[in-house]
Amino acid sequence: MLEKEFISAVRDFAIKNSEKDDIHGFPHVERVYNMCVQIGNELNANLLVLKISALLHDIGRIKERTDELGRNHAEISAEMTVNFLNSCDFKLSQKEVNNIIRYIKSHSFSNNIAPETIEAKILSDADKLDAIGAIGLYRTIGFTVQNKGDVDRVIEHLENKIIKLKDLVYLDSSKKIAERRQRIILEFYNQIRKEK
Repeated sequence: MLEKEFISAVRDFAIKNSEKDDIHGFPHVERVYNMCVQIGNELNANLLVLKISALLHDIGRIKERTDELGRNHAEISAEMTVNFLNSCDFKLSQKEVNNIIRYIKSHSFSNNIAPETIEAKILSDADKLDAIGAIGLYRTIGFTVQNKGDVDRVIEHLENKIIKLKDLVYLDSSKKIAERRQRIILEFYNQIRKEK
C-alpha cells in the first residue's frame, strides 16, 4: 500500500469514527488536518505522522460518552489508533506509532499532557486554533446549544476556556494566527456581555 492510499484509508476510518456534527465531527478534524499540514510544511515537520495524528486525534469522542473508566477522548483515540494501525497493511515503525500515540494524547486541552515534539505542538496548536475565531465562535455556540445551555453558558465557556486558548499555543506560527482569531472572539464576548 502506498502512502497516499494509506492516508486515504486513515481518513475513511476517521470519518466512520467521528461525531456527525460540525462541533467535534469530521469537519473539525479536516480543519485541524489542514492547519497541521500548513504549519508542518512551514516548520519542516514529519508530515506522515502528523497527518495520521491529525486525522485520528478525535476518533474516541463517541466512545468517551460511555467509557466506564471516564477516560478523556484523547486516551480513547490513542487506544483506537493503536488497534487500527496494527490492522493496516501499511506498516509504520514502532517509533512512529509511539509518536502518533503521544501526539494524540497530548493534543487535548483537558488531558493535561504537555506536547514535547514539534509535531505534537503543531497538533495541539491546530486543535486549539479551531476553537478560536469565527469557526471557534460557531463551535462554542453550537456546543452550548447542543448541551441545552443558554447565553450565560456561552459566556462562561468563553471565559473559562476559549479566551485562554490564545495564550496556550506553543509555536510562533500558531501565535500569529491565534492573535488574529482572538480579536473576533473578544469582540463578540464584549458585545454579548453589553447586550445581555
